[in-house]
Amino acid sequence: MKDVVFDLIESEKTRQKEGLELIPSENYVSSNVLKAMGSILTNKYSEGYPSFEGINEWDEAKIAEKVLPNYRYYGGQKNVDRIERLAIDRACRLFHADHANVQPHSGAQANTAVYFAWCEPGDTILGMSLPAGGHLTHGAPVTLSAHVYNFVGYGVNSDGDIDYDDLEEKALKEDPKIILVGYSAFMKVPDFKRVSEIRDKAAKKFGHEILLMADMAHVAGLIAGGVHPNPLDFGFDVMTTTTHKTLRGPRGGLIMSKGKVASPLKKPVHTLENIPILIDRAVFPGTQGGPLEHIIAAKAVAFGEALQPSFKDYAKQIVKNAKVLAEELQALGFVLQGGGTENHLVLVDCVSSFGFDGKVYEKALDKAGLTLNANALATDKGGAFIPSGVRLGTPAITTRGFKEPEMVKLAGWMKQVADICKNGGSDEELAKIREEVEELALKFPVPGI
Repeated sequence: MKDVVFDLIESEKTRQKEGLELIPSENYVSSNVLKAMGSILTNKYSEGYPSFEGINEWDEAKIAEKVLPNYRYYGGQKNVDRIERLAIDRACRLFHADHANVQPHSGAQANTAVYFAWCEPGDTILGMSLPAGGHLTHGAPVTLSAHVYNFVGYGVNSDGDIDYDDLEEKALKEDPKIILVGYSAFMKVPDFKRVSEIRDKAAKKFGHEILLMADMAHVAGLIAGGVHPNPLDFGFDVMTTTTHKTLRGPRGGLIMSKGKVASPLKKPVHTLENIPILIDRAVFPGTQGGPLEHIIAAKAVAFGEALQPSFKDYAKQIVKNAKVLAEELQALGFVLQGGGTENHLVLVDCVSSFGFDGKVYEKALDKAGLTLNANALATDKGGAFIPSGVRLGTPAITTRGFKEPEMVKLAGWMKQVADICKNGGSDEELAKIREEVEELALKFPVPGI
């Protein structure tokens, strides 16, 4: 008897094929990534870590070939060890890191592990506030980490950029253990060099090491593709990311770090030099149990794809598409947070643009086959429940092959939907737009389906 779950999966497949994903944190994986995720590696328990002992030549063939000692708690690890080593090596090459931990199940757990590795309960972490565009895991009161650590938020200026003066003032006042640059709704390229200099000033004032951390979940693929600066090249100690947004891999987390790589079995001295070992211990056994080796294999496949020259072209096109889309929207009367975009993400101020909130617009666009999410703005009072804006991005549609001409069409549809919302139009009008969206979408097949 066929399980109804598979009918629902087919329905979702149809939805993805016939509509357009504009959520900036969503993407489409390749058929090879799908194969790895659905592999028999899900059957294996692999608590612990593989070892790189004895590998002096960083050559993929040697990494995949050697059976080495490991730090695992179960037997039968020779194949998963080699897969995980490949994932680690590829991540390090992609992001210029000394070490990578590929085991976090999500970006949230990657961040939690870094906090746990470096901080004691009550320590101060300085990060972008949620209303300014930061992420839940950067100190939102509803999260577990906000109950353990003292988060202090910095904001953005009227141009939508980080308020570096505010960041510096708080870094020199609050004695933070971590200074964090990261976001979920921010359209600028951070000045990593300046933040590194602020960290150095604060460390000198307070007389202790301060961990410099970047949560690049949204732009990791742009960094890998060479169209966005890499914080690890500007003095940052740690970079966390998800693997499923612009990086176009399976859903999961990743932690890259600079410093000394050694066995995680022995507790090291609490220094920045030892942060890779501290992070390994914080992931397992600190915050997670057995790693998902089928997902780690899919991460390895995705990292391998991101190392190919074609991925650079993809990353460039993401940014081109986002800029054209932003320009077209502005020409049609949309008010954009920050005046546009420098990455893959666009944030529309619906209230200032058309007089209705983001939830109204999100629901109407969904009926037209255009999927995005309502999003609060820095000036909002109602927060996530009555958001003034919507957030959209170009990673997924770029994966499908969309280029500049399609951005013009997309902006036009968004304006039509906005006019329908403003003028009290009908679902029938939205359905007509949906037919046009579907016709275009079917010309650009979803990879892996």
